[in-house]
Amino acid sequence: MNRIFTRPASHLRHIRRTLTQHSATATAPNPADELQPLGILWRYQILDPNSDIVNLWNHIFLITCIISLFIDPLYFYLPYVGSVACMSTDNDASLTITYFRTLCDLFYLLHMLMKFRTAFVAPSSRVFGRGELVMDAREIAMRYLKTDFIVDLTATLPLPQIVIWLVIPATKTKGTGHANNTLALIVLIQYVPRLFVIFPLNQRIIKTTGFIAKTAWAGAAYNLLLFMLASHVLGAVWYLASIGRQHSCWKEGCTNEFHSVPPCYLEFLDCNSLGSLEREYWLNSTLVLARCDAKNDDSDFKFGMFADAFTSEVASSRFIEKYIYCLWWGLRNLSSYGQNLTTSTYIGETTFCISLCIGGLILFARLIGNMQTYLESMTVRVEEWRIKRRDTEEWMRHRQLPPELQERVRRFNQYEWLATRGVNEESILRSLPLDLRREIQRHLCLNLVRRVPFFSQMDDQLLDAICERLVSSLSTDGSYIVREGDPVNEMLFIIRGQLESSTTNGGRTGFFNSITLRPGDFCGEELLTWALVPNSTLNLPSSTRTVRTLTEVEAFTLRAEDLKFFAFQFKRLHSKKLQHAFRYYSHQWRTWGACFIQAAWRRYKKKKLAKELALRESFHLMSIPGQESYYSDEGDSDDGVDEISSLDSPNKAQHLGATILASKFAANTRRGVIQKVQIADSASSSLKMPKLFKPDEPDFSEEV
Repeated sequence: MNRIFTRPASHLRHIRRTLTQHSATATAPNPADELQPLGILWRYQILDPNSDIVNLWNHIFLITCIISLFIDPLYFYLPYVGSVACMSTDNDASLTITYFRTLCDLFYLLHMLMKFRTAFVAPSSRVFGRGELVMDAREIAMRYLKTDFIVDLTATLPLPQIVIWLVIPATKTKGTGHANNTLALIVLIQYVPRLFVIFPLNQRIIKTTGFIAKTAWAGAAYNLLLFMLASHVLGAVWYLASIGRQHSCWKEGCTNEFHSVPPCYLEFLDCNSLGSLEREYWLNSTLVLARCDAKNDDSDFKFGMFADAFTSEVASSRFIEKYIYCLWWGLRNLSSYGQNLTTSTYIGETTFCISLCIGGLILFARLIGNMQTYLESMTVRVEEWRIKRRDTEEWMRHRQLPPELQERVRRFNQYEWLATRGVNEESILRSLPLDLRREIQRHLCLNLVRRVPFFSQMDDQLLDAICERLVSSLSTDGSYIVREGDPVNEMLFIIRGQLESSTTNGGRTGFFNSITLRPGDFCGEELLTWALVPNSTLNLPSSTRTVRTLTEVEAFTLRAEDLKFFAFQFKRLHSKKLQHAFRYYSHQWRTWGACFIQAAWRRYKKKKLAKELALRESFHLMSIPGQESYYSDEGDSDDGVDEISSLDSPNKAQHLGATILASKFAANTRRGVIQKVQIADSASSSLKMPKLFKPDEPDFSEEV
């Protein structure tokens, strides 16, 4: 069965009207359409409470809250003593203060809107980690309405504007307008919700970023500013209470003279009545001026601690002058807990002094204590280093170390302080995640490591692993890094400074070799040879050289276990290219090569000398006459005589005689050459270099 769905006529008319409006606006673009993406973005954008924009807004709003707390007490300075026995209100200052106060209220309103769009962490997910954020706008709004909405709304209301511009003028009657100045104290009521806003905001910033100020100076200035703000509020309240105390005295005296002749009207206490003949006539006969004069010691009305406002003519001064004086008054008495105040028996006055003493004690202990903590944190490293140095000095004196050893310890401590400023870099790096630690080590060490020629032959992956395990090392001049024959437990790569590397080839007599190691060189290559051996023993290799610092040295070290890890983990360390680089930059191999070349050269010189001596002897013997009889008289060639007797022909006998003569000459020549060579050897024995053993060949071949 087919069903036909019909729509009401009103619905169809609505559809036609919508289509008509759409067709009418299709040709001409509506400027409001350009703002639609922003509206959608605001509608669906939920902010992370730990994001940068929320953190920035919290800092801005915190500054705005402090400014608003500074602006509110300025309303208390509006009333002033305009002339003799009259008061007035500073309307120009009131307009300026109201303008800035309204701007601050707008920031409070924006903060409420931000809270409607800021996510929160679900309480049930706080068991582990940061917790899970609730991004639903409805849940965020409901939670905010149930928790902080009332407090934020109360803090946002423009109460001072309402009191100053609406309540006081509405309750003002003839001559009684300034009697209502005590209503301005209602402004202080709004301080309670605003404090409930600023203190959680402060804690939220600390929870998100870990600190309220990045530097110690900023933290100290922040706490000092809060203490100054409390002094500002205290001075403003004292000024308003002084004005109220003066007005109450005038009002009491005027009420007593109401039935006298001439009578006193309360409107006379308003400066708007200046110039009135009745007021002038009353001033000439009244006793109110003498009774309510704070400078009159005979008056029965006691101003107590409020007398300074009139004896110093603060109440009749300009706005900026009375503000500075009241700020000084509040700062002086808040820091001294009101000990210098002289009060009367007026209950309100004594209550004010008690509150001042208690509040000053709490604020001084809290804010000034925080300020002291921030300032001490600036010198905590210096103090720790001073204590460490003092303990070191006491220990060296107690152990009776020799003066030269004590001086070396002092130089090392001083050099360590200049290099690190007392910061333990290894503990900081160990507290970071592995990936972040690797990136930091790469940033700090990679460029320095590449300055070492041996490392420049390696690829980036191997260099990253090396940078991760490098340990910084500091050494003062005159320190021994390693001595010849001691086990080598680390390989040192020089970054700054110079070292002397020397060897006696195991203590052999007459052998000494010394070289200077500079930035880019390394020592302890015996450890690399040991690490590359596939089945090396646990015993560390012995050093073949003595390494001593000539200047202050900064270097990186690789420990034995780290080199062993590289040898087994990275097969690219077993390449021929690294083998040649190791031999070329190793000073141990360079020394062996130099000694090998020197030994070969000296062998060549000895052979050359022997040949020259033999040649000279031969020429010398050929030039001497009668050499034949010399050879025939030797008597050491009996075989030659037998051969001569057996010859048959005279020509053969003549050739045979020449042969015998030549053989005798050669034998004699060899005998003389051997003697000359022995003499030359004995003469050059002092120049002969002992044999230097070839360094152990590292196993650069890959394991199968």
